[in-house]
Amino acid sequence: MSEFHFKDLTYELIGAAMEVHSQLGAGFMEGVYSEALGIEFQLREIPFLREKRFLVQYKGIQLRKDFYADFLVYDKIILELKALPCLTGEHEAQLMNYLYASKLKVGLLLNFGEKSLRYKRLII
Repeated sequence: MSEFHFKDLTYELIGAAMEVHSQLGAGFMEGVYSEALGIEFQLREIPFLREKRFLVQYKGIQLRKDFYADFLVYDKIILELKALPCLTGEHEAQLMNYLYASKLKVGLLLNFGEKSLRYKRLII
Protein backbone atom coordinates (compact mmCIF):
# COMPACT_ATOMS: atom_id res chain seq x y z
CA MET A 1 0.00 0.00 0.00
CA SER A 2 1.63 3.25 -1.12
CA GLU A 3 -0.65 5.49 0.95
CA PHE A 4 -2.02 4.75 4.40
CA HIS A 5 -4.83 6.02 6.58
CA PHE A 6 -4.21 9.25 8.49
CA LYS A 7 -0.59 9.54 7.33
CA ASP A 8 -0.22 13.22 8.30
CA LEU A 9 -1.92 12.71 11.66
CA THR A 10 0.25 9.74 12.61
CA TYR A 11 3.40 11.65 11.65
CA GLU A 12 2.26 14.50 13.89
CA LEU A 13 1.70 12.08 16.79
CA ILE A 14 5.07 10.39 16.28
CA GLY A 15 6.70 13.83 16.28
CA ALA A 16 5.07 14.68 19.61
CA ALA A 17 6.23 11.34 21.06
CA MET A 18 9.77 11.96 19.78
CA GLU A 19 9.79 15.32 21.54
CA VAL A 20 8.75 13.67 24.82
CA HIS A 21 11.45 11.02 24.43
CA SER A 22 14.10 13.62 23.58
CA GLN A 23 13.21 15.59 26.73
CA LEU A 24 12.90 12.65 29.16
CA GLY A 25 15.03 9.91 27.62
CA ALA A 26 14.49 6.26 28.52
CA GLY A 27 14.09 4.84 32.01
CA PHE A 28 10.87 6.24 33.43
CA MET A 29 7.69 4.31 34.10
CA GLU A 30 4.97 4.38 31.45
CA GLY A 31 2.83 6.78 33.49
CA VAL A 32 5.48 9.51 33.29
CA TYR A 33 5.55 9.32 29.49
CA SER A 34 1.76 9.23 29.36
CA GLU A 35 1.46 12.42 31.39
CA ALA A 36 4.21 14.16 29.42
CA LEU A 37 2.65 13.13 26.10
CA GLY A 38 -0.69 14.56 27.25
CA ILE A 39 1.04 17.87 27.95
CA GLU A 40 2.77 17.77 24.55
CA PHE A 41 -0.57 17.13 22.85
CA GLN A 42 -2.07 20.12 24.68
CA LEU A 43 0.84 22.34 23.62
CA ARG A 44 0.37 21.24 20.01
CA GLU A 45 -3.42 21.54 20.25
CA ILE A 46 -3.91 17.88 19.36
CA PRO A 47 -7.32 16.64 20.56
CA PHE A 48 -7.08 13.52 22.72
CA LEU A 49 -8.68 11.47 25.46
CA ARG A 50 -6.56 9.56 27.99
CA GLU A 51 -7.62 6.16 29.26
CA LYS A 52 -10.50 5.96 26.77
CA ARG A 53 -12.86 3.13 27.72
CA PHE A 54 -14.05 0.78 24.99
CA LEU A 55 -16.69 -1.88 25.40
CA VAL A 56 -16.12 -5.38 24.03
CA GLN A 57 -18.79 -7.60 22.53
CA TYR A 58 -18.90 -11.30 21.91
CA LYS A 59 -21.53 -12.54 19.43
CA GLY A 60 -23.49 -9.35 19.93
CA ILE A 61 -23.42 -9.57 23.72
CA GLN A 62 -21.61 -6.85 25.63
CA LEU A 63 -19.02 -8.30 27.97
CA ARG A 64 -18.54 -7.04 31.50
CA LYS A 65 -14.83 -6.78 30.76
CA ASP A 66 -13.74 -3.84 28.67
CA PHE A 67 -10.44 -2.19 27.83
CA TYR A 68 -8.90 1.23 28.19
CA ALA A 69 -6.75 2.61 25.41
CA ASP A 70 -3.88 4.76 26.69
CA PHE A 71 -4.94 7.51 24.27
CA LEU A 72 -7.60 8.08 21.67
CA VAL A 73 -6.39 10.89 19.43
CA TYR A 74 -8.45 12.82 16.88
CA ASP A 75 -11.31 10.40 17.74
CA LYS A 76 -9.77 7.95 15.26
CA ILE A 77 -6.29 6.77 16.30
CA ILE A 78 -5.47 4.57 19.29
CA LEU A 79 -2.10 5.06 20.98
CA GLU A 80 -0.72 2.31 23.17
CA LEU A 81 2.31 3.33 25.25
CA LYS A 82 5.03 1.11 26.62
CA ALA A 83 8.24 1.75 28.56
CA LEU A 84 10.06 -1.55 28.02
CA PRO A 85 13.51 -2.71 26.88
CA CYS A 86 11.91 -3.92 23.62
CA LEU A 87 8.56 -4.51 21.95
CA THR A 88 7.27 -7.98 21.15
CA GLY A 89 4.60 -9.48 18.95
CA GLU A 90 2.46 -9.70 22.08
CA HIS A 91 2.35 -5.90 22.29
CA GLU A 92 1.36 -5.64 18.63
CA ALA A 93 -1.37 -8.26 19.17
CA GLN A 94 -2.73 -6.23 22.09
CA LEU A 95 -3.06 -3.13 19.90
CA MET A 96 -4.59 -5.14 17.04
CA ASN A 97 -7.22 -6.49 19.45
CA TYR A 98 -7.94 -2.92 20.58
CA LEU A 99 -8.42 -1.87 16.96
CA TYR A 100 -10.78 -4.75 16.21
CA ALA A 101 -12.79 -4.20 19.39
CA SER A 102 -13.05 -0.43 18.86
CA LYS A 103 -13.71 -0.75 15.11
CA LEU A 104 -11.00 1.86 14.49
CA LYS A 105 -8.53 1.46 11.65
CA VAL A 106 -5.22 2.93 12.87
CA GLY A 107 -3.13 2.47 15.98
CA LEU A 108 0.34 3.50 17.10
CA LEU A 109 2.42 1.45 19.47
CA LEU A 110 4.99 3.72 21.14
CA ASN A 111 7.87 2.42 23.24
CA PHE A 112 9.72 4.98 25.34
CA GLY A 113 11.92 2.39 27.09
CA GLU A 114 14.61 2.14 24.43
CA LYS A 115 17.51 4.48 23.68
CA SER A 116 15.52 5.95 20.77
CA LEU A 117 11.74 6.09 20.58
CA ARG A 118 10.47 2.94 18.91
CA TYR A 119 7.10 3.06 17.20
CA LYS A 120 4.97 0.77 15.11
CA ARG A 121 1.98 1.90 13.05
CA LEU A 122 -0.73 -0.74 12.78
CA ILE A 123 -3.59 -0.58 10.31
CA ILE A 124 -6.53 -2.95 9.90
